[in-house]
Amino acid sequence: MKIIPLKKWFENFERPLIIAGPCSAESRNQVFKTAEEISKLEKVSVFRAGIWKPRTRPNSFEGVGEIGLKWLKEVKEKTNLLISTEVATPKHIEICLKNPRIIDIFWIGARTTSSPFSVQELANSLRGVDIPVMVKNPINPDLDLWIGALERFKYANN
Repeated sequence: MKIIPLKKWFENFERPLIIAGPCSAESRNQVFKTAEEISKLEKVSVFRAGIWKPRTRPNSFEGVGEIGLKWLKEVKEKTNLLISTEVATPKHIEICLKNPRIIDIFWIGARTTSSPFSVQELANSLRGVDIPVMVKNPINPDLDLWIGALERFKYANN
């Protein structure tokens, strides 16, 4: 499998990719204060905040959802950081793609990576879309499962 080096993902990208931000975007204030401090760190290239968060228990906080895209757009405009968020369903991807030029990198979380059917649905929904996808290692360490997830995106021409 051919993997594109990080330095070729974005124009003028030469430094190591350092990603920082809250696991979960819980409020506009939290997102902005965090982004403001992170933007002061010259080594950080990407701001990440999960606006959808799969949780083990029902009725747990599962993210702010689509409203978080507005916050991420403002962060991008004010900090010039690249933006990443976790997507766990094709609907999440659809919402992000309807709001172009906000999300620079899709993040597939460890829980989602553990489900080949879910990964395939995400890969299919990104077929032909030219946005980098980062696939987090699965919850239970399994190299074949992780490679399989990467291959699913590759075969979907992403």
